[in-house]
Amino acid sequence: MKPQQLAEFKQSLVHPTRTTLAAVLALLAAQLLGLPEVYWAPVTTMVVMQSTLGAALKISGQRLAGTALGSVAGALLVAGFGSHVLVYGIGVFGLGLLCTAVGLDRTAYRFAGITLTVIMLVARSEPAWLAGLHRFIEVSVGIIVGLIVTAIWPEAGAGPAEPAAQKAGG
Repeated sequence: MKPQQLAEFKQSLVHPTRTTLAAVLALLAAQLLGLPEVYWAPVTTMVVMQSTLGAALKISGQRLAGTALGSVAGALLVAGFGSHVLVYGIGVFGLGLLCTAVGLDRTAYRFAGITLTVIMLVARSEPAWLAGLHRFIEVSVGIIVGLIVTAIWPEAGAGPAEPAAQKAGG
């Protein structure tokens, strides 16, 4: 292997290595906290790791806000009306209106809708408010771990923002 090829090969290992490290750390953190569906933390971390720190910081606030809104809305709707299709549809549409009204972007709406969907449509024995709290904590752990790893170990050659990664991952 030529030196240039070797250098390119080494560089190609950086992103998977960073992402794997962050995902494993998020999983361990969620397990340490005793969360019931620990996979949400590494899934969220992998989304965060697709952006540079600058892009991830900017969009992570939207992700957290959306997750919080979806958690609260899902818990309230299930507690008050159950998990009926009409209630679910009204919840998804209402979140879109709410996100727009409070100045949140499509990333927040996407995370709100995903969280609402998980809370309303996944059968579980725990109360809806507890499921909402767990989802918020699991996703928050994933975001925080992703941001920390991105800050401590920035990817070489990455620019300040990656619009394509933001659209695809967040």
